[in-house]
Amino acid sequence: MMNKKEQVSTMPHRHSPSMSLRRILSAAGVGGGVLMILGPLGPSISQAATPTTSLTTPPTALTARAFSLNENGSLHLTSKQGFTLNEEGPASGTLSGTIYVHLKIVSSTHVTAEISIYPRGGSITGQGSASYRRQGSSANFSGSLSIERGTGSYNHARGSGLSFSGTIQRSNDAVTVHVGGTASD
Repeated sequence: MMNKKEQVSTMPHRHSPSMSLRRILSAAGVGGGVLMILGPLGPSISQAATPTTSLTTPPTALTARAFSLNENGSLHLTSKQGFTLNEEGPASGTLSGTIYVHLKIVSSTHVTAEISIYPRGGSITGQGSASYRRQGSSANFSGSLSIERGTGSYNHARGSGLSFSGTIQRSNDAVTVHVGGTASD
């Protein structure tokens, strides 16, 4: 005759609390939704029992970074189509790089522009609108610019109310341009 003590298995059981809870809930037909609700009970339960921990990881906020633009460019004409001057040249200032301007003379008193600046690590593109005044051998423009898009390090660049000004030399259509203000990314 065997003793009751001898009939009991001596094999160690390695059930952690999270494994036991998971087995109980699985046997009851309860899925990860309940486990997600149980998440605050402890990280070992929620992380061991869910297929991905992203459900229990709190969301993080992204902070927009503000940056200043104070760019000056001495541009040369690359092409001209009707009343649109396509210009390019080096930009110097806070970002430095290459600047491209498509300046359209809309009327005898108004110009619009698309400006793209290519600093190291990406690009910033915006739309400008300015008053325009001819004075002898040159013409001046001054107005505002809105940053609409960016790429690379400036992928989320946005901004409005930036200053946009410059001069057009009527003899060779060379343009000097200044862009200034604060944008965010």
